[in-house]
Order: sequence, then structure tokens, then C-alpha cells
Amino acid sequence: MDAASPATESAEQRLHFLDYWRIIRMRKLIIFTVFLLVVVTTTLITQWIEPTYMSTVRMDVQKDTGDINLLASQQMQMVYDPYFVMTQFEILQSKDVLYRVIDDLKLVQRWNQKYLLGESRQKAFQVLSKLIDPRNVRNTSIIEVNVYSKDKAEAAEIANKIAEVYKGNRDDLRKRLAEQGIKVLKEKLAEHDALVSSAESNVNRILKDQGLNVIVENQAGIMSLETDTIRALEQQLIEIRGIFTKQQTRFTELKKIAPDQLRNALGPVVNDEILSRRLEEYSLAEKEFVGKSRDLGPQHPEVLRMQAVIQKLNQQVDDRVKGITLGLETDLKAQTAALTLTEAKLEEAKQRNRTAAEKNRSYLLALNQLEQAQRLQQTVKTKILVEENDAAIGRTTAVRVTDFAEPAVKAAYPKLVLNIALGCFVGLVMGIGLAFFIEYLDTSVKTIDDVERALSAPVLAVIPQNVGALLDEGLDSPHAEAYRVLRTNVLFTRKDEKANCITVVSGGAGEGKSTTILNLATVFAQNGNKVLLVDSDLRRPSLHKRLGLTNSLGLTNHLLGQNKLEEVVQTTSLDNLHFLPSGRLPSSALGILNSPQMKDFIKEAKSRYDFVFFDAPPIMGVSDATVLASGADLAILVIQYRKYPQSLAIRSRQMVEKVGGRLLGVVLNNINLASDASYYYYSGYHYHSNNNADEPSANGKPMGKIDSRKPHGAAESTMPIKPKY
Repeated sequence: MDAASPATESAEQRLHFLDYWRIIRMRKLIIFTVFLLVVVTTTLITQWIEPTYMSTVRMDVQKDTGDINLLASQQMQMVYDPYFVMTQFEILQSKDVLYRVIDDLKLVQRWNQKYLLGESRQKAFQVLSKLIDPRNVRNTSIIEVNVYSKDKAEAAEIANKIAEVYKGNRDDLRKRLAEQGIKVLKEKLAEHDALVSSAESNVNRILKDQGLNVIVENQAGIMSLETDTIRALEQQLIEIRGIFTKQQTRFTELKKIAPDQLRNALGPVVNDEILSRRLEEYSLAEKEFVGKSRDLGPQHPEVLRMQAVIQKLNQQVDDRVKGITLGLETDLKAQTAALTLTEAKLEEAKQRNRTAAEKNRSYLLALNQLEQAQRLQQTVKTKILVEENDAAIGRTTAVRVTDFAEPAVKAAYPKLVLNIALGCFVGLVMGIGLAFFIEYLDTSVKTIDDVERALSAPVLAVIPQNVGALLDEGLDSPHAEAYRVLRTNVLFTRKDEKANCITVVSGGAGEGKSTTILNLATVFAQNGNKVLLVDSDLRRPSLHKRLGLTNSLGLTNHLLGQNKLEEVVQTTSLDNLHFLPSGRLPSSALGILNSPQMKDFIKEAKSRYDFVFFDAPPIMGVSDATVLASGADLAILVIQYRKYPQSLAIRSRQMVEKVGGRLLGVVLNNINLASDASYYYYSGYHYHSNNNADEPSANGKPMGKIDSRKPHGAAESTMPIKPKY
């Protein structure tokens, strides 16, 4: 089931797309008309619009920078401002710039009559702001100002003037701000000079009054003489503490070593040459003792001598180890004493320094105030110097016109090709949209699916447009195949072979039921069946006109008992096809079809003919159609393609079933095969088929070529038939 789902969905999507394509083909005239109207209208309007010209001036806009690197802006150049260009866009369109352009070019006087300004500079500004379009060239600092005008020379003049005014405004603003800033800085410098003089006087007075002993170091501050002593003692204390920590750690670790292993560990630590030499002599003596003991025996004099040597060396090593250990302990005690003495001196110096600091507190405070005043004074002096230098250098590269505006060669608007292309696109979209909207509003029968879904009845045949009577078109007419399909479906769809009385009905007038029943009867007659065609549309009979016969006598005369059946039935050009016209309808016989005589006539006709066909009036307008549907064995509903709403077809089917009639199926009539390709395989294949091909006859056996000169039928009667009048 899962495997079938994709295929089903694909089929539905294809069908859905084909439905759209069918709508486009059906409504192609509407689509083409709307498309043509929009394109023609767009073209005419484009030709009618007065051309507008565009001139462009391009400027390289930077932040304020000088011709050489400026002292004050060296750091600012490294900062990226994402809003700078957008800010310049707004400045270019501001009144500060555009009012000067209007005044310099006298645009109020020039545009007064053209734009009805009334000598108003504000209205001129509103007009001008709509004519300019500043843009940023992507990934650059270049701004281009596009100016539009009906006069190409005026557009170039305005563009260049905007660039000129904008550049002049930037220069004037920079100079004005620089002058104001320098003036304020100089005022502040005078204030700081007075503060520095006052602070220096205060410092000198405190030094003189308290007789302080201080020195100045690198012009960065002051310190007392005790400060130098404290620094020296702190440095000395650090060195002594380092040596003490090292010796204490080493002595502690050596104490943890066992006496028999201490001799081996002590040599590398203290790097004592005597101990190293004694350990080496002791090791060699042991090796020699071991070798001689093995060769000479334990009591040999040489072995005893070597044993005495080893004891002596061992004693010497032990004595040396004790001496080194004692020396390390003595050094540690000396370092401890030195550390204690240095710490005491440092604490004494700090105490003296704290005492001096208490006395010098007021001096230090005054000195700090002096330093702050001097730093502020120097900062202001530096700033004034920088600003004066920057102002003297100048900034000619902040705004640089790279391309001046020139009169345009061709108009910018309207763009004929673009407008026509847009018109084509809009026209096509509008046309297709209108076609689908009309299709949405159209509730008529359009497809076989509509019929089967709405009526739950099979479609027996699809009849193309412009089909006439097959007797007039000839037996080899390409339209005959559609009716052969209908005949075949009728034969195979009916359940009872005795059901040979068929009526054709429709919901409304003009759906082609008379043509359908005439051609269906003709096809049955061509197949060798003896057929009686009855025109039972008593109010608007039409079959006699198509057959070229008279309607003076007919069904009404027979039902009223005025004439026998043989007297009212007429022959046609096709031997097996007999015709019973409606006859004249007297006003007293309006309900004659719903009479016992009509039922007797149907029984008699069925017994004499292989098939009997009744042409009925529209079922929704006249009651005769429902009478015929109930009296006949089978009923065929004819629905004209795209004519009446589906509700009419549904109502027609319900009325047939309501009176007890049996609806065999539906004939979809008047299909436009040229515009709706979905019906091609229903009605197009027969145009190339062989009309002499074998087809199932009434008894289900294949038939050969029809000989219209020999009547043939299962219930052939020898009843004399009245010839045509």
C-alpha cells in the first residue's frame, strides 16, 4: 500500500496540472484579450509619458581628514562607523543643503509656473527633494547623487550644485567648529595656569615651614631619605631569606637520611672534594679486599693488612661526614641570625619612615595637587597645539568629486522595453487570473469527472462540436465514430436484451438531445437493426425538419385513434430507419403522452422494431419528458459541455429516478476538442479508424460491412410502411 501511494500522488498531481492547462486552453481567448489590452495600454502610456533625464554626480565622502595625517584624528581613522554614509544621505537631502541649491540656481523663479510654486521656497524644496536620489556604491565610500528632470541640462546643473554646496558646508562646519574649540581651550588654559602657580606656591611654603628633607626623582614624584634605606633593606632581606630557606631545606632533608646512607648523599650536595676522594679510596680498598680474600684466604697477612686499611678509611669518611654536617648546621644558625637582624633593621626603618610620613602628609597632599594641575595644564597645551596644527593643515580630501554630472544622452524614464516586458508579465498574470476566476464562477459541467462525481452515472460517449445529422454527412463521416461508441456502450451497459425502448432527455433546451437521438438511431440502423425514431417533443418538434419529412400526421394522430400506425410511420433514406413525427398537437390533447394509448403504442412499437427511440422535451420544463422516462425501458441524459450548472443535471437525474425511469448513462455533448485536449482520446481516434471494422451487433456477434439496401432485424415486420410524403 505504501509503494502505491507515491504513484497515486504522482498521478493526482499530473491530473491537477492538466486541469490547469485545460482551463488555460479553454480560456485562451480571454487570456489573450487581457494580455493584448494590457500590453497595448502599457505601450501607449509609455509613448505618451514625457521623457525624464537623469544626471549623476559621484563623490568620495570620507570623515574629516587632512592632506597629511592629522594629530587629532590618527586614532579615529581606525574606527569604522556603519552609520556615516547613511547620515550623509540625510544631510544631502536636508534643507541646509537644498535651500542653498534653490537660492543659488534661482529654482523658485524657474519652477514657479512649471510646478505652481506660488513663489514658495518650501514648495520648491518639496519638488527638489523628490527629484534627487542619493545612493552608495556598494563596498566603497563613494556616494552618487542622481537628479531627475525633464530638462537634461537642468538635471546636470542641479547635481553639480548639490555636490558643491555639500562640500562647502562640510568645510565651513569644520572650520567653525575648530575655531570655537580652540577659543574654549585657550580660556581653559589660562585657568589651569593660575591653578599651577597657586599649587607651586603652596608646596614651597610647606617645605619652608616644616623643614622637610626630601629629594625629587625623575620629575615623577618625591620620596624621603628613609625610603631609599627601606628599599635597600627590603632587597637585602629578600636575598638573606632566600639563602636561609635554601640551607634550612637542605639541612632538614639531610637529617632524614640514615647515617649509613648519608655519606653517599652528602657528597653531591656539598660538593666536598675530600669526602669524594675518601669515598673513592674506600670503594677501591673494598674491591681489592674482596679479591685477595678469595685468592689468599682470611688469615693471610695481605688480607689482614687490607682489612686494617678499610677500617681506617671508613673512620676517615665518618669523621668527614660529621665535620660537614656540623659546618652546615653552623651556616644555618648564622643565616638565621642575619635574617633576624635584617628584619629588625627593616622594621626600624619603616617605623622612622611612618613617623616622617605623618609629618609630611600635608606636603604630599599639596604636591599631589600640584602634579594634577600640571598634568591638566600640559594636556590642554597639547590639545591646543594639535588643533591649531590640524586647522592650519586643512582638509581638502574629506569630500572629493570623482565624476561631475553631465547632460544625459538618453532618457532614464520611461523605459520602453522594461515597461513592455512588465506589461507582458502583468497582462499574462491578469489574463490567467481572470480565466481562473471565471472558471471558478462557472459551475457548469466541464469534465467526465464532473459528471461521474455529481451524478454517479457513467459517461457513455463524448460528442464533439458541430456535429450534424449523419444521414446528411454520410455514413463515412468522422463524427459517426462517436455515436458508434455510444451505441456500443448502450448495448453493453443495458442488463436486459429486451430493453429496447430508449428515450433521450436533457435538463434544458438546446443541449443537443434531438441530434443525439437522431444519430444514435442512424448508427443502430446502419448496424442492421430495424429502428423506429419517434419525435415525442409535441410542443417543439424538430426531427421532421432534419429528415426532410412532413409533420402533418404523426404520433398524436395515432394516439387519438385517427390513424393507424402504418399510416403515420414514414421511411427515411436509410432503409432500416423508420420515423414517426409528432403530428399536430390539438389543445385538447396536451396530456396525451400520459395515457393508456401511449402505453399500448410503446408495447406495439417494441414488438415490431428492434429498437425504439423517443425524442423528449427538456425534463425541467415539460412534464412529457418525465412521462417518457417512466414509460421507456432506458433513459439517456444529454448534458451540453459548459452550458448549464451542474445542479440542473443533478436535478434532471433525480427526476428520472423519481418517476421510476432507469438512467442508463450520460452523453457529454458539444465538446470543443480544439481547446480541450483532455477529450482527444475519447473523440479523436476515430478520425483515422476504418468504418468497416467489425463491431458488436445487437445480438453480440461481429458484423461486417453494412448493406443499407437490405433491411435486417431480429423482429422484422412485414407491415406496410407509409412512404415519405
